[in-house]
Amino acid sequence: MKQSVYTGKGIGVVLLDTGIYPHMDFGDRIYAFADFISYRTFPYDDNGHGTCVAGILGGSGEASMGKYKGMAPGCFLISLKVLDRFGNGNKEDILAAFRWIENHREEYKIRIVNISVGTTYKTRSDKDVLVRGVEALWDQGLVVVAAAGNRGPEPGSITAPGCSKKVITVGSSDMLLGKTAISGRGPTFECVCKPDLVAPGRRIMACAPGVGNTYAMKSGTSMSTPVISGAAALALEKDPMLTNVDIKMMLRDSADDLGLSRNQQGWGKFNCKKFLSL
Repeated sequence: MKQSVYTGKGIGVVLLDTGIYPHMDFGDRIYAFADFISYRTFPYDDNGHGTCVAGILGGSGEASMGKYKGMAPGCFLISLKVLDRFGNGNKEDILAAFRWIENHREEYKIRIVNISVGTTYKTRSDKDVLVRGVEALWDQGLVVVAAAGNRGPEPGSITAPGCSKKVITVGSSDMLLGKTAISGRGPTFECVCKPDLVAPGRRIMACAPGVGNTYAMKSGTSMSTPVISGAAALALEKDPMLTNVDIKMMLRDSADDLGLSRNQQGWGKFNCKKFLSL
């Protein structure tokens, strides 16, 4: 693709997903695209998941006259396609995407990494490589936000790399109880309580690929995760000096307690108004 020239304004957010469709709501804010599946150069999304996640995070809502506006409509979107048309991927491509981020973080002023991607694991070694990868990004100062996964409600159902103790792990506040209680919950292998917090994730309407700049409805912790990534972008737009640890502590201090266990709700439900007031 012909990449845009960074203007020095806005926050760079990376999305590891199925790609991104150049929807009207993204305007000229798709600043880079890298395809680790088919190695195409122009942005595309043959599944729809990545476009929906990007819309929740940073869609302008232009095609819906503001009805389906994302959290941070001024952020820059950097899409790394690590999942195929069926939503499947492998750890080698994800690790390659992590290296891409390390090599291009300064070029695109990347501050946030959204990972609405998760994999189950049966042994510690199965998940260690992905966890080490996201923790390396965190240690470099990036805000890494990962989904808790949709393997709940059994204990120990947080997917990798959301099981990392360092990154911000997000569950779905409206998928914790009853028949829709699929939001992953802790504890992790290391007996760490997870998720860190929860946000709405059920029946979320956001951008969809295809002619006409349409929208589609999806559910899951994948939809909750970009809510938090978008909020982090808003906070960094307000105060670029905030660190990833600052963002994490602000999320903790502003969450609303739902009265559930720590391994279900984390600190509680995300409260955007309280978060941005800190």
